[in-house]
Amino acid sequence: MRPLAVIGNVNVDLIVGPVAPWPKAGTETVVDHDDLRVGGQAGNTALAWQALGIDFEIAANLGDDQFGRWLREAFGSRAQKWPVRPEGTTLSVGVTHPDGERTFFTTRGHLPRFSLGDALSVLDANRLSGGYALLCGSFLTDDLTRDYDAFFDWAEAHRIGVALDTGWPIDGWTEANCTAARGWLSRCELALFNEVETTTLAGLASPGRAARKIRDGMRDGATVVVKRGPDGAIAIGADGKLIEVPAPRVAVIDTIGAGDVFNAAFLAALAQGRSLEKCLSAAIRVASRAISTLPRDYGGPIQFEDAAHERA
Repeated sequence: MRPLAVIGNVNVDLIVGPVAPWPKAGTETVVDHDDLRVGGQAGNTALAWQALGIDFEIAANLGDDQFGRWLREAFGSRAQKWPVRPEGTTLSVGVTHPDGERTFFTTRGHLPRFSLGDALSVLDANRLSGGYALLCGSFLTDDLTRDYDAFFDWAEAHRIGVALDTGWPIDGWTEANCTAARGWLSRCELALFNEVETTTLAGLASPGRAARKIRDGMRDGATVVVKRGPDGAIAIGADGKLIEVPAPRVAVIDTIGAGDVFNAAFLAALAQGRSLEKCLSAAIRVASRAISTLPRDYGGPIQFEDAAHERA
């Protein structure tokens, strides 16, 4: 199996809900569900890999408070070298709604001060050579994001394929944010975006056409994956063929982090040599289980029995 790493935002999520309609100012609302857990795109991805029995590296930073210490404990030895910032830990409060959607309130906290030096001090370049590194939380990790070009240089020098999931920009997909994302994608081997992000970034209504346009601006042989929620996912790989896999119908409990769980399962399957269609199927299956279980369940170690046959 090719080595895997994730680099980006690890923070604390406080999930409460469901809430509908939105409360009137000055009132108090009692909810049925609350969950304090590791969050952030990188954190969610790492939790899924842990549950799936996948070995990986994770580069992140921490705030200097009880939440920062709690996050370090959650990742054990993998977090031993994470740098600590004097800021408080970034906290996201996610309010869920009966239709499965959610609203976030996030503090800035420690994430903007996560730097390239912080990331490279944690990652073992020689061990990751020939593998994949998922870069995420791009619009939250200000210091690192400014040095993305240097990160891409580092990855290329060590033959590490970069997968990108920027997350949603705080100020929306402005022209400046779109331009920045296209520049980052031009140096990536894999794009993992949801449907709205894909169509917005490409300026096209059709997810398939939008994926092709994004892929045209990426490296030769790149793959673009479009996560479509209840409609499954599509992907365009090196051969240019559009692959589509539907999603099962499930009773949704909590969709927070669903795209990150998808990313984790997809990359785990890809690192094991599975076909693009099998990677999509594994990602959809694991993400669907995660959003429909409480406490969240990923289905246990992911199985790759057919990988050898596919490679053959």
